[in-house]
Amino acid sequence: MSARIVLTSVTVDQRGARLLGPLDLAIQPREHLLVTGPSGCGKTTLLRVIAGLAVPSAGKVEIDGELASDGRRLLVPPVRRRIGFLFQGTALWPHMTVADTLRFTLKQSGAAVERAAVERRVAELLAWVELVGFEKRLPSTLSGGEAQRLALARALAPAPRILLLDEPLGPLDAELRGALIAKLFELEKRLELTTVHVTHDPEESAALATRRLRLEHGRVVEAVRA
Repeated sequence: MSARIVLTSVTVDQRGARLLGPLDLAIQPREHLLVTGPSGCGKTTLLRVIAGLAVPSAGKVEIDGELASDGRRLLVPPVRRRIGFLFQGTALWPHMTVADTLRFTLKQSGAAVERAAVERRVAELLAWVELVGFEKRLPSTLSGGEAQRLALARALAPAPRILLLDEPLGPLDAELRGALIAKLFELEKRLELTTVHVTHDPEESAALATRRLRLEHGRVVEAVRA
């Protein structure tokens, strides 16, 4: 289910400032690419370009051989890229229960529409992230680790081939970080995901990475095998 991602001469400019690039990057199927660098170096912009949430000023983005963005043309919208995005912080909807969060995501993405299929998928996702029994809970009643696992389940709900992680471990203490890293490792292998993982701390997720990339001022300054 994983996908190959290729960025060719990608740049992102905003209000006269260069946020990213020029960048040439190939990410292989089932790779876990760890992207590090100082604040403002273009890490999150890179994720947004892959997801289709930001359109390059120039260059091409290909996903599994399909041209997704070409210069300023968005050829494949975010909903069709089959990408799960785990944002910095959980960004959960406060008025939705755990189960309703997943139901809404499934219906919006088109991954499941019929009630029986939705309920089967919700049950499967909750089992994956060990939240069975939490179906009626609101986000405000969840611990930090539980909320982050729900956010992970939401990212996995549409059966993505690519998982994008934007500082997902930042708000968690050391014990919860370790637990989430273990869960990510398990699910990546089971679902054969291609993962791009942004972090300020390259050591926190070293066990997951197959390759490390360091950005500075929107450009790659170091790329090493983990």
